[in-house]
Amino acid sequence: MAKRLRDKLPGTTGELNKMPDHALTGIIRIPVGPVLSPWWLIAKRCVYAVVLLFIVACIVYSDKDGYTEELTFIDAFYYSTVSLSTTGYGDITPVTQSARLINIIVITPMRVAFVILLVGTTLSVLTEESRRSLQIQSWRKRVRNHTIVVGYGTKGRSAVSALLADGVSPNQIVVIDTDRAALSRAENQGLVTVYGSATKADVLKLAGVNRARAVVVAPNLDDTAVLVTLSVREIAPSAMIVASVREQENQHLLEQSGADSVVISSETAGRMLGLATVTPSVVEMMEDLLSPDEGFSVAERAITEDEVGANPRHLADIVLGVVRSGELYRIDSPEAETVEPGDRLLYIRRVFREDVKRP
Repeated sequence: MAKRLRDKLPGTTGELNKMPDHALTGIIRIPVGPVLSPWWLIAKRCVYAVVLLFIVACIVYSDKDGYTEELTFIDAFYYSTVSLSTTGYGDITPVTQSARLINIIVITPMRVAFVILLVGTTLSVLTEESRRSLQIQSWRKRVRNHTIVVGYGTKGRSAVSALLADGVSPNQIVVIDTDRAALSRAENQGLVTVYGSATKADVLKLAGVNRARAVVVAPNLDDTAVLVTLSVREIAPSAMIVASVREQENQHLLEQSGADSVVISSETAGRMLGLATVTPSVVEMMEDLLSPDEGFSVAERAITEDEVGANPRHLADIVLGVVRSGELYRIDSPEAETVEPGDRLLYIRRVFREDVKRP
């Protein structure tokens, strides 16, 4: 079904997944460290060139009697300049065996290095492309159990913030979007990005969806969310799919498409707005619970050995429910009367954050 829908949409076919790694440098972006200013790079290369000229001048001056005339240091520096730049006027030339040997063994390799410095910008670009190609190749081989976020709009950014606050490493999050500006923001956060439409199977495969632990579907349109969910479920039957839908009437479409959990954004926002007019403190507490980086947070943890057989209501933590075999039982259900081996607890966690760092 997903394949038929993709075939009907323009621009949803292709073989990106079969392209060589060097051809994907404009599609997959692996975060790197802070980028230096180009002016700083140019200044650094100029310093290297001057240092190289000075070293050659010192070498030539140390054998100043081996040339067509006795050299001053200025002459030696002049000779190193015209020699390393391959200008070679010929007014000063080595005549003794030792001077010629030094030119062959020392100055010629330095001449090559100096030329490399002169064309350093081009070489830097080529080196950068090769480095990125190797990064993509390495990443595609080792990426496992990661989380894919489809759409880096308001919902996608909030989902990523929650993941990062819960301790997920940025390199374990992959963002798919067709907006270059949004992908740049994601890359600045240290996230791996893939440019393209997630309705295309090859784009999903580039993001490693078949090896992903979870997929967050958060595009702007409900029909896109349905198609993406269908595509993901077809390629990755075991991945957890959490999808966002704007209208409640489309919830069943996402569930039928294979979404494990569906969040109705417009209805949730509407309820929050209604509550805010009647009980604003309730909305404040709910926002606190949904913000994992401060205050209280809803979290999940494994039970400890001494908690087996206990009633979750009597534990130190405020337990909201028990997760058993992947199914959630609320605290008031009969199944949650006793904690069993292998259970996980859904509880309220207190998050501490130091606003001011003490020396």
